[in-house]
Amino acid sequence: MDGVGPDVVPSVTTLRKRFAQRRKGRGPLDRVLRRLLGLEQKMKQYAEGRVFVGVSSTWSAWRASTASGRGPRTCPGSRSSPPPSAGSSGCTAARPSPPDPAPHDVAGPPRAVAELRSAVRPGLRDTREPVLAACSGGADSLALAAALAFEARDAGVRVGGVTVDHGLQAGSAERADRTAALLRGLGLDPVLVVAAHVGADGGPEGAARAARYVALARAAREHGARIALGHTLDDQAETVLLGLGRGSGPRSVAGMVRIRQADGVCWWRPLLTVRRATARAACTDQGLPVWDDPWNADPAYTRARLRAEVLPLLEHVLGGGVAPALARTAELLRDDLDALDELAAAHLALLTSTDGPAVEEVAGLPTALRRRVLRGWLRAGGVPDLQAVHLVAVDALLVRWRGQGRVDLPGGAGVVRTSGRLVLHRPEDRAAPPPHSEEPSA
Repeated sequence: MDGVGPDVVPSVTTLRKRFAQRRKGRGPLDRVLRRLLGLEQKMKQYAEGRVFVGVSSTWSAWRASTASGRGPRTCPGSRSSPPPSAGSSGCTAARPSPPDPAPHDVAGPPRAVAELRSAVRPGLRDTREPVLAACSGGADSLALAAALAFEARDAGVRVGGVTVDHGLQAGSAERADRTAALLRGLGLDPVLVVAAHVGADGGPEGAARAARYVALARAAREHGARIALGHTLDDQAETVLLGLGRGSGPRSVAGMVRIRQADGVCWWRPLLTVRRATARAACTDQGLPVWDDPWNADPAYTRARLRAEVLPLLEHVLGGGVAPALARTAELLRDDLDALDELAAAHLALLTSTDGPAVEEVAGLPTALRRRVLRGWLRAGGVPDLQAVHLVAVDALLVRWRGQGRVDLPGGAGVVRTSGRLVLHRPEDRAAPPPHSEEPSA
């Protein structure tokens, strides 16, 4: 035992040093084991994570302090505060400088506001034509006007507003003026208040709509602008259901189109993919005062009952998603109808006579295509307000010919079959004796 010494039994200091090396992984064997087990990489990731959490916590704390208006008190001698002004007490509650921002901390508009702006952005930049946003003061049109006002800055397109006074409700003129003032506050220019002269044809709803479109079209022509309308996906679904219920034909079921040119005016509906609730949420997020038209909730009107009773019932029975499904169906149907209309226009251009289509040129076409050719021919002849019943009767002169006489059409016009072709009689031709009708074949 006399030979036992520091060379055989390490001292306490040496033992502590060796244990410390093992704990820190500095020994050769420990370093090999740590590499094999991937511990060095895990420790590195752990250290980086601690740094990230620390920065994020600091950033969150700074945002909370600045949002509440509280910050650390700093005194004139400190490096983070300016010198006190004359008459100050010395120490002031100063807002701290922000730390380095945490990754992915990006501010932006509320979701509903962003969705409205995204909906109008492409169409606004497609053309430099000025825009007049039609606004009643309701949530849909007001959200549209706000989105257009914001996006117009980057698009470089002039955006104004127009509100229509129908004169059908007490205080309508004052409400129109308030809506106009709100549009000016959004930055729209020019802002117009136009009066609509509502007739009696088509019922209160239809007459007001017809008068409104006349007033809007007049404003568009005077200012060389297109009209932006705030119809939403929910409006599209209601239109499809109304078309189905009335049996108005596939064009009615196809609903509204995003862009439509009519009588020299462009009608633009950028919100057909946006839900009504999203438009209202966008108004709430931006603090915009919304006017709810009492007519929209009046059960005396078919569309109001459809909105309040029929669609909610369908959503309940079918498990939701009805409005988007109806809008999607309208879009698919519209694509098919557009293709048929193009084919019909090509066939109409090939007709060899200006006196009317020859029976052999048209009768052999498929029914959908043949009736489109007939509609195009009659509209080109000045026949207004063609309905499905009129087209069916004229079509029967081609494919179910039994010697029937003249088919009367709206506006006093009529069609007869004579000498192997269809002949259109205009209203001014009624005084002249009609040509001899063709006898039916045996």
